[in-house]
Amino acid sequence: MTATPSAIRCLLSTPDGHARLTEQATPPALPDAAGLPRLWVDPSRRFQTLEGFGGAFTEAAAVTWLALDTQARRDFLRDYFDPQQGHGYTLCRVHMNSCDFALGNYAHVETPGDVELSSFSIERDRRALLPFIRAAQQAAGQPLQLLASPWSPPAWMKSNGQMNHGGQLLPQFRAAWAQCFVRFIQAYAAEGVPIWGVTVQNEPEATQRWDSCLYTAEEERDFVRDDLGPALAAAGLEHVKILIWDHNRDRLVERTSVVYADAEASRYVWGAGFHWYGEDHFEQLTLTHDAWPDKQLLFTEGCQEGGPHTGEWALAERYAHSMINDLNRWTVGWIDWNLLLDDSGGPNHVGNLCSAPVLADRASGALWHQSSYWAIGHFARFVRPGAQRVLCTASKQALHCTAFANPDGSVVVVAMNRSDEDLAFALRIDSLQSRAVLPARSIATFIA
Repeated sequence: MTATPSAIRCLLSTPDGHARLTEQATPPALPDAAGLPRLWVDPSRRFQTLEGFGGAFTEAAAVTWLALDTQARRDFLRDYFDPQQGHGYTLCRVHMNSCDFALGNYAHVETPGDVELSSFSIERDRRALLPFIRAAQQAAGQPLQLLASPWSPPAWMKSNGQMNHGGQLLPQFRAAWAQCFVRFIQAYAAEGVPIWGVTVQNEPEATQRWDSCLYTAEEERDFVRDDLGPALAAAGLEHVKILIWDHNRDRLVERTSVVYADAEASRYVWGAGFHWYGEDHFEQLTLTHDAWPDKQLLFTEGCQEGGPHTGEWALAERYAHSMINDLNRWTVGWIDWNLLLDDSGGPNHVGNLCSAPVLADRASGALWHQSSYWAIGHFARFVRPGAQRVLCTASKQALHCTAFANPDGSVVVVAMNRSDEDLAFALRIDSLQSRAVLPARSIATFIA
């Protein structure tokens, strides 16, 4: 493509709150870039294709949403899911059985020993989760790509006899647990909520005081190869993506290598999910892609831990830092954690309070959009599903950037100034060169 100065848009968010995805004046043309740092984009060089952006439907988010008044519920759905007025989310996550951001432990098969799954039920989900998801789909104007993840099998299937505190799936219940995935997918489809993909287990190396279950890499491989993959195939659900790992970046290469080295297990696996807790380890993404370029990488969870962190700009920087670096290393989609929490950072049945991009004030019912909401918007609103990442680089270390070519031909550049000083630079997209300025710690989206 060949961009023109009149086609350039710039939207800015700043730490002082004066700009929140705020339209700026068109960056002026710059004939001579001498002396300026450069941000250079070549739209002809294409890489991975984007699936989309989104967040997680949890029971905590659903009950918080239902507690809002009618107008606030509509505003919330518009801000996240409307493709014209909001973020246009298309790729989201939901938990199978309970997670810590549920109101308590529950499973879809509560009856001990019911390997035939005669007691299987999603009645709990019909109270809040499913109405929430269906309302979001209506606001989006289309079904969402929904990723389902279990935090724990039913307590009676586990070595420790409880859903919390780790434990392992007992071998004699692997087949029944695989059938739980099948039944969950079928039950959600019957409710008008298709499931796009599943992960084998949320954070399989973490023993948590909440819903959790441990898998070694070999156990995950064997479960996919011998139980989950064949169960989905036998039920005519081969189209449902299977993702492994679903834990932090630090062990991504090691864990995926065990599964991908087994040809029979690997053929069932679409790719690997990962989270951001702990050290960054972005190099694990590149190494995994380079070793297995036919497998996909998907960011499946991240949030600011330890309470709501209301009004803090650091959340925006953490989100933008991760999103830019993940996308530049072959990630095809990015799913935030809870879509909505209350002003305490809950509810959470074990007190593991966290932030969310939108918080609801329990006293007034007002929605508080956090800096993380605006940071995600710099990507999700403008980089659309089907976009391809394009070659993008900056000559200043403090200038972080990524760029995508959308299906409609537009080119979107997201840049962040990681320094404490305003940063002027030459922005070159194909044959167009403009002068841009990013205030200290700010985030901008440029569209050509």
